[in-house]
Amino acid sequence: MAYGSQVLADKVTFTASAPDAVVVGEQFKLSFTVTTQNVKEFQIPAIKGFDVLMGPSSSKQSSTQIINGNVTSSSIVVFTYILMATNVGEYTIPGASIVAEGNQMVSNSVKIKVLPQDQAGSGGQNGGRSSTTSISNQDLFIKAIVSKTTVFEQEAFVLTYKIYTRETNLHLENAKLPDFKGFHSQEIEMTGDSRWTQEHENGRNYFTTVYRQFVLFPQQSGKLFIDPAQFQMIIRKPVQSDDPFDAFFNGGSNVVDIRKTIATPKIAVNVNPLPEGKPAGFSGGVGEFTISSSINSKEVKTNDAITVKLVISGTGNLKLISEPKIKFPDDFEVYDPKVDNQVRLTREGLTGSKIIEYLAIPRHAGGYKIPGVTFSYFDIRSKSYKTLKTEEYVVNVEKGAGNADQVIANFTNKEDLKVLGEDIRYIKQNEVTFHPKGSFMYGSMTYWLFYIIPAFAFIIFIIVYRKQASENANVAKMRTKKANKVATKRMKLAGKLLSENKKDAFYDEVLKTLWGYISDKLNIPVSRLSKDNIEEKLRNHGVNEELIKEFLNALNECEFARFAPGDENQAMDKVYSSSVEVISKMENSIKH
Repeated sequence: MAYGSQVLADKVTFTASAPDAVVVGEQFKLSFTVTTQNVKEFQIPAIKGFDVLMGPSSSKQSSTQIINGNVTSSSIVVFTYILMATNVGEYTIPGASIVAEGNQMVSNSVKIKVLPQDQAGSGGQNGGRSSTTSISNQDLFIKAIVSKTTVFEQEAFVLTYKIYTRETNLHLENAKLPDFKGFHSQEIEMTGDSRWTQEHENGRNYFTTVYRQFVLFPQQSGKLFIDPAQFQMIIRKPVQSDDPFDAFFNGGSNVVDIRKTIATPKIAVNVNPLPEGKPAGFSGGVGEFTISSSINSKEVKTNDAITVKLVISGTGNLKLISEPKIKFPDDFEVYDPKVDNQVRLTREGLTGSKIIEYLAIPRHAGGYKIPGVTFSYFDIRSKSYKTLKTEEYVVNVEKGAGNADQVIANFTNKEDLKVLGEDIRYIKQNEVTFHPKGSFMYGSMTYWLFYIIPAFAFIIFIIVYRKQASENANVAKMRTKKANKVATKRMKLAGKLLSENKKDAFYDEVLKTLWGYISDKLNIPVSRLSKDNIEEKLRNHGVNEELIKEFLNALNECEFARFAPGDENQAMDKVYSSSVEVISKMENSIKH
């Protein structure tokens, strides 16, 4: 969908929405939603590129919530058109205008891509799909797409795994991605509302979604390869049945699960070495950068800390850049720099700033120069090296308390020691009294306490240890006993999210419930459970193979249902019922 809004002081919004892509001949909704019912004068410019079959029709909706005694209410008005796509191309429907709460508002515009009909089908997006119990490589495939196939060392590019399907009921059972040997990789965080859109590929229309994306930085030159990724998919597909009972009760069809293994092709990436003639001070940076510096003070006293801060900003391999060196005067005590990477991942690489703080302490009075920093990097746009330099600083250091030339000795005379990176502590010097050999404490009260106190402490330790072990056993037993109660409470919350149609929050809550229930029931932290070892853990506790498989299927179904095209409400209902059922069965199967 395409979204946008104009917000008034009282938070009234006016938003237009429509599908991102449709097929020629397909009907779809164009909606305009305003978050108040005090509206008038709704108007929209002429809609070009589509046939208007109906509209505008308006509907009003209101809701009231009471949370902790606070009453909140909301109301909206929705203006709806039914349109039909007539010609291939990309079209923009301009924003509509309305008077809401006495204020003139304009909605966002929406862009819609119109795809051609299937060349080998009946015309709709589902036309031409096979009805057999096999799924062809033309009905379901996954692409590994790289944004560039020729790059320089350390130059960022994007790898995208994208699913293309003509089947609306599919689930991802397992995925095995390559280890990206020869590349430094960082995954792009996907938004929680990943959606399916339509695309036209090789004469056919597909539902598509991005599964995962990575930004890769090649670490060496030459021809590097991205190995194939392996995907295990399950497609649920209706098939015709000759059984008369099926014909009567099920409309003559059954649903079968078809497993399909999909592998992406091996991808070659040509990595060019950085040009010769690297300048002095080359940091290993590849991208586009700027550098700035600052100092906390130019007037200090001996043993006061001086901090020089460098900020490298831009886009590229920011995290992989080595810290530039600052040539402090010999009389300065220098500490390792502190690095803070304030970056975010984009398709061009890491964008943001690398902040480096250098700490130094002058030990003698005088005037000193701290030279500027030379920073060199390879500019990806001009394909050449660039060198930047920061300003130099002149620092005036005055004598602090005491003799600066004897500052270390002076520190040893201070009980309240001040600096030296907190790695020097005052050593109290007292007179020591020596005793003749063999007479020290022997037979004294201190002598006997030296033996009695450790023995007494050991006895207390044993008592406390046993008590703690007993309490831990009781806690584990109570946790196991309450596992079903906790899971029931969580599933009630999931049911509420289901009724409110909060898709992502619903799936997250169901996943937490399933993993949390098994964690409590087996008394194993969730961090130590995975799909790879949970089968063995459940088997060790007497759960049969069929129920183990059913539990794993519930996990897989929940993880992938949010991405599956088709009826979202039906998918959520199915995930909810299957999760409740498998927890109920587990309760009677796990043995301790």
